[in-house]
Amino acid sequence: MNEEHIQALREALRVSPDNVPLRVHLAKTFAGLGRLEEAEQEYRETLSLAPHDDGVKLELARIYFQQDKTSQAMVIVEDLCRQSIAPAEAFVLHARLLLREGDVRGAVSQYKQALEADPDAANEQLARELGVGEGFDQGEVHEGRVRQSWQAPGGEVPGEVERPQIKFDDVGGMQSLKEEIALKILYPMQHPEMYKAYGKAIGGGILMYGPPGCGKTYLARATAGEIGAGFLSVGISDVLDMWTGQSERNLRQLFQQARYNKPCVLFFDEADALGGRRSDMNSGSGRQLINQFLAEMDGVESSNDGVLVLAATNAPWHIDPAFRRPGRFDRILFVPPPDAAARTEILRLQLRDKPQEAIDFTALAKQMDGFSGADIKAVIDQAIEAKLREAMKAGALRPLAGKDLAAIARSLRPTTREWFATARNYALYSNEGGLYDDVLKFLKL
Repeated sequence: MNEEHIQALREALRVSPDNVPLRVHLAKTFAGLGRLEEAEQEYRETLSLAPHDDGVKLELARIYFQQDKTSQAMVIVEDLCRQSIAPAEAFVLHARLLLREGDVRGAVSQYKQALEADPDAANEQLARELGVGEGFDQGEVHEGRVRQSWQAPGGEVPGEVERPQIKFDDVGGMQSLKEEIALKILYPMQHPEMYKAYGKAIGGGILMYGPPGCGKTYLARATAGEIGAGFLSVGISDVLDMWTGQSERNLRQLFQQARYNKPCVLFFDEADALGGRRSDMNSGSGRQLINQFLAEMDGVESSNDGVLVLAATNAPWHIDPAFRRPGRFDRILFVPPPDAAARTEILRLQLRDKPQEAIDFTALAKQMDGFSGADIKAVIDQAIEAKLREAMKAGALRPLAGKDLAAIARSLRPTTREWFATARNYALYSNEGGLYDDVLKFLKL
């Protein structure tokens, strides 16, 4: 599948933007090429046109699963599985998600429901991992029971310590956030004698929340680069394990690795998946993992001096309140979509060193109100793809023009709107302690 075919589909969608089958075809094309973020964007656009299309919902959940966006996939799949006539593939995907979270018995139950709905939905690899089906009656695993009671053999410490080269100057906007992080993280590293004089430990935690694509991960990496610290990025798959006790062991090893490489920024992405509310959990293993997480942040067994814990979440309302206790994530920072000045700076940073005409970045930024940093990057990527096609045909470079970027920006909608629709309700009706005051201020409510 070449770029000309994709461009043809995009041109067809410009003519017929509400054509659901055509948009699904483009999304599947992106998925087949491994361009998952673009596939996700197309499926989300399709759902805005056909919000009750279960097939599109399932495909979007699959894309989330492939990107390790477990919480987003789980929301969709759980909704599908609650229907009176749920597709068997939804139960299969639900089983995979539960298995990823370490709930083996729940995964077994969902996989069995899939087989009851449609025997053709059987998945040999998943059945083998769960111990479901023929050939397991006398094996070491039967319906997850023996497997769940064992402990996995010891392995290498998960994760790898990076040394980021980017710094705050490479991050567009976010001045107030940079100042908060500087006060909590950078100054203690740069002036340890002052903090020592006041008996203040060097370390601590910051939780960043906000709509996806607004630069939380990038800012965390730039924080490490600013002080020359190590950076250890932790995803769900680095911690969660199907073996009982192994998830807690993985988490402990990650903290130990950060302590060994201090100063080190330990960054937890999708923190709500690892630190969800214990009251919402059915399994004891999930509660044990959260207790382990809290114990590691408190430095019960080892000092966290020099370990800087950053976390990001799109769903702060799912975070267990115990994480907000002083000494843990005692700074909760809202990361909003970039304002006009920040969008201008992001455009300049993203387009630097690229062939371009004189572009009015300020005017262009005004047209992208509500766009996240990822949305702006998507606009630029599409414009570059179009110019590359022109350059290949002409055999010479074609500079980017402001009108090209503006045309693409008009064809896209900010992906942040969906997040704010959910966040607004929490900010209005579940704002105990003023946690979401910044969201209310941003929405001018």
